[in-house]
Amino acid sequence: MNKKTPLIHITKRTDIPVSRSILIRLAAVIIALLVCGLITTIVTGLNPLEVYASMIKGSFGTKRKVWTLLQNISMLLCIGLALVPAFRMRFWNLGGDGQALMGCLAASACMILLNGKVSNAALIAIESVAAIAAGAVWALIPALFKAKWNTNETLFTLMMNYVATQIVAYFIIVWESPKGSGSIGIINQRTEAGWFPAIGTNKYLLNILIVTALTLIIFVYMKYSKHGYEIAVVGESERTARYIGIKVEKVIIRTMILSGALCGLAGLLLCAGTNHTLTTTIVDGRGFTAVMVAWLAKFDPFVMIITSFLLVFLGRGANEIATSFSLNKAFGDILTGIILFFIIGCEFFINYKINFRKSEGKEAR
Repeated sequence: MNKKTPLIHITKRTDIPVSRSILIRLAAVIIALLVCGLITTIVTGLNPLEVYASMIKGSFGTKRKVWTLLQNISMLLCIGLALVPAFRMRFWNLGGDGQALMGCLAASACMILLNGKVSNAALIAIESVAAIAAGAVWALIPALFKAKWNTNETLFTLMMNYVATQIVAYFIIVWESPKGSGSIGIINQRTEAGWFPAIGTNKYLLNILIVTALTLIIFVYMKYSKHGYEIAVVGESERTARYIGIKVEKVIIRTMILSGALCGLAGLLLCAGTNHTLTTTIVDGRGFTAVMVAWLAKFDPFVMIITSFLLVFLGRGANEIATSFSLNKAFGDILTGIILFFIIGCEFFINYKINFRKSEGKEAR
């Protein structure tokens, strides 16, 4: 008995032109905007064009908003870049939040304890080393367990986030000022000791320049260095890596130290570069959002600039919608979720092709 061919079957695309993949993504964004517009009209009765204009205003309405947008993009991108080496190695580091938070804690400790004891230049140097080292150590712990006992790095790094949060909460109680306030306020507000210097009149520019340079460095490191090659081989197959003489455990530990150090750098930039304080929410979930930034960009550092912009823009747009139209912020998040759903979903059509069964007449011809 002849087996009937399925009506629909899916095949993996071996190669797709760049122009076609761009068109698919563009079509997904357009469809998402149409769906969002329809939902906005039905639920709120508002003009969708006014809602979209409000989203743009939330990011580009004033010069200050533009600089804040660039600062938020740079911080998200910095943590995203930190995850790239680990993800290329297929080490699923979900501990970006905790590693950045430990960097914030180390920088804050230096600013508080060394204020007035060393010069400002020495303090900035010490807190920079301390923050980067703290992030590296926090990432080294799950790396050692993975390399020696093959533990689940996803759960391990995730749990480390909660441990870091509780450690920071403890030191906030120790350093809180005034006592009982539950916060430490602006650190060294009078002397500005340990603060990164502003370039011109903008306090965000130095952070942006540092992350821009880091993007280029990570691109070169991953694509042209020996370490980048070893990371790629380990990510493809540990057996192959061992066969050609790569020490897998060494690569895992080295790569996670790098990943954690870059997260610690992000914490340093948040503490010493912009916020000048320490809270348990200072990282603001960027470690998890950065996972999407890296994944959407296929771990390409330059494409991650675009994905970071997209996610920050949508987040700020959602806040602006809630403020401008007196809507619950959840409505803005719904629109953001719809847009991201279509953008993520379009990756299926880029990687796979849907084939329909041909009629018997067509097959005969």
